[in-house]
Amino acid sequence: MSRLRRQQRGSGSAAPTRGGSRKGASLREGAPARPHALHLFGDPVEIDALRGRLLAWYDKSRRDLPWRALAATEPDADRRAYAVWVSEIMLQQTQVATVIDYYNRWMQKWPTLQALAAASLEEVNELWAGLGYYSRGKRLQEAARKVVSELAGRMPRTAEDLQRLLPGVGRYTAGAIASISFGQATGVVDGNVIRVLCRLRCIGADTSSPAVIDCLWNMANTLVDRSRPGDFNQALMELGATVCTPKSPLCRECPVKEYCRAWRRVEMELASASQKLFGKTTLVPDVEDCGTGGCPLCPPTAEPWDSSLGVTNFPRKAVKKQPRAERAATCVLERRGRLGAPEYLIVQRPSSGLLAGLWEFPSLPLAPGLQEEQQKEVLADHLRAWTRQPVQTQSLCFVGEVVHIFSHIHQTYVVYSLCLDGDVALDAASSPSRWVTEEEFHASAVSTAMKKVLKARETQRGAQSGRAKGSKRKRESKLGSAGSTSTGMQLSLRAFLRVQTPP
Repeated sequence: MSRLRRQQRGSGSAAPTRGGSRKGASLREGAPARPHALHLFGDPVEIDALRGRLLAWYDKSRRDLPWRALAATEPDADRRAYAVWVSEIMLQQTQVATVIDYYNRWMQKWPTLQALAAASLEEVNELWAGLGYYSRGKRLQEAARKVVSELAGRMPRTAEDLQRLLPGVGRYTAGAIASISFGQATGVVDGNVIRVLCRLRCIGADTSSPAVIDCLWNMANTLVDRSRPGDFNQALMELGATVCTPKSPLCRECPVKEYCRAWRRVEMELASASQKLFGKTTLVPDVEDCGTGGCPLCPPTAEPWDSSLGVTNFPRKAVKKQPRAERAATCVLERRGRLGAPEYLIVQRPSSGLLAGLWEFPSLPLAPGLQEEQQKEVLADHLRAWTRQPVQTQSLCFVGEVVHIFSHIHQTYVVYSLCLDGDVALDAASSPSRWVTEEEFHASAVSTAMKKVLKARETQRGAQSGRAKGSKRKRESKLGSAGSTSTGMQLSLRAFLRVQTPP
């Protein structure tokens, strides 16, 4: 679960009360200042106008996405909710373009909750492979099984029940399912919505803080259209994904720019610059000075407005935690299979932790500072446990290093290859393992990182084959030179055997 999701689930601070004892008043004096009206939506007329503009734009400009089509046409509420649920889980930290094919394959294979609940985890992992964050698929299936076995196949109808009853469903996912599938008038807050709201109301405080997250959720619940909550939430997210983008936003195409305080600041600065050309000066109000000292939504004083950034001053970018660096030794273990094609040994990872339950080439983490020979020694020991036969370090052929970036790990695989002669009896006492062809490998639940490893091995094999062919051509060239005539032309067999015509 991401940092934002954890904070959303754990948020829920109470609003300050009015009146009370002197003791209560003294506590309030030390409490953070309440947000200024500058940062909030309080005008019903403005809210209605914003809703109308945004929905009209969405009706005209929304992207044609398969989950939207299903949500709009599926009459069965439980199947509709399931279709939305799958899309929301897949879209977590993954781009829409990547998700579309995965979603279509998933819904074709498991069109209902019951079908998914009956599937095996191995099947789920195989279809999810390459989508990343593999625990999402596992939790989705676990929750589907709970709906089938404990809730009689009936999805919870409210955001509160969805979050309470279904494992892996957080506040955002619950709000999306409830509003889109069941018409509940509840808001949603994801990365796109955060960006839009922060620009609309010049919110420059740390958006990962519980207080700011609470405020954004309150704003989303205030804005959501009561008659079309699902469409409104999708419109707000669509705006952030296609117009109000992190970099180079298309502000002049924005349907709600008139209600955006960050855009207003930019326009006023441009007007002021134009006035200066004619020798006039116009004071540009500071949008960060909302008149409330210690405002919890204003940017920190150490990070003032940067005119060169325009609306992208908001939201302020949080300091990204650098992924930790890890190294692992990996061996592409091969044997000659049917019809001479190579087969590869893959083993299954533990059922918990990173890439849980997926298949990979035999691998083990490397301690820092190991030299090449030491790396080969620990890898050879590891391989002996799988093959139950001696593995000499000199037989390990270095392939190269493959780098793969996970969300929190910068992983380097030090890749070796080893070709075995004859059949190898695998150790049944070890984790599950099997020999697979290249086609079976790609059809298995393997990570993108392992696909990179195999590609590196195939590239090496191609280079070796090219060198072998080059050596063969050199040898043939030398042999041809030995049988040449004095003019440098090779004597053909036909010319050699040709019967000479008498003069």
